Amino acid sequence: MLDPKLRTLLTVVDCQNFTRAAEELSLTQPAVSHHINQLEAECGATIFIRKKGSLKLTIEGEIVVKYARRIDALYEKLKADLTDSGRQITTFHVGITHTSESNLIVEALAKSSEYQKLKITITADTINNLYDKLSNYELDLVIAEGKTNNPAFSSLAVDTDYLVCVVSPEHPLARNAMITLSQLRQQKMILRLPSSATRMLFDSTLQSMGDSLDNYNIIMEVDNIATIKDLIRKNFGVSVLAQSTCADELRKKKLVALPIENLSMVRETRIIYNRDFNNHEFLQNILKIYQDTRRRHQ
Repeated sequence: MLDPKLRTLLTVVDCQNFTRAAEELSLTQPAVSHHINQLEAECGATIFIRKKGSLKLTIEGEIVVKYARRIDALYEKLKADLTDSGRQITTFHVGITHTSESNLIVEALAKSSEYQKLKITITADTINNLYDKLSNYELDLVIAEGKTNNPAFSSLAVDTDYLVCVVSPEHPLARNAMITLSQLRQQKMILRLPSSATRMLFDSTLQSMGDSLDNYNIIMEVDNIATIKDLIRKNFGVSVLAQSTCADELRKKKLVALPIENLSMVRETRIIYNRDFNNHEFLQNILKIYQDTRRRHQ
């Protein structure tokens, strides 16, 4: 089981208070303090900077917490895998960005569970949070756009996608073959949050050309892609989204996609996993099912 001192540490970090952590753990406050003091002695490092009314992790403390979370996640995974073994099923915890959540990959994951005794849980989050959870073994796989530079991860390309300007069929530019940056600056824009991979790619591409999002009329920032698409359909503005996230609406002519002149915003959808992940048969099945699903939707 997880070392009680590590459990105490994680609870203190979550509660940001020794007294509340003690209540959560059904311990006395001196017992909580003793656990933290023992950990600091064992690690040879100060974990918290303790000021009146607040706690702050030291740099060394952040390292200890990172590994404590990893140990906790591995222990929970051990228990879950043992339970699954007895029931003869396999559970995969998959993290997915909000952009990927809107394309065919989720459908492929659902279909993959029909062919094997699988249970798949899906968590949608920002790319940085997903990578943190993957590092801590809270997730088995992450499905995201673009490559990762983390040497601890391996990845597999699923598809190639690119960003486009998405407008309502009622928009004055909907009949155009493309949109220029000059035209785009005149539009009311509804964009993803700055932390999204889509937004970062658009922003970095503009910057590479000496341009900036400060030059554009951003009237709203929304995390949910379905909400953005609904607002665009009602002609409240335009957006820049991955074409795959709008495939169904484009096919049904509910939205129109316009290439943006002089901008090349191509990226891959990839499956990312820790190097010690060994169920490559599952990866191959996802790829095959995804490709079959994509052909049927074309």
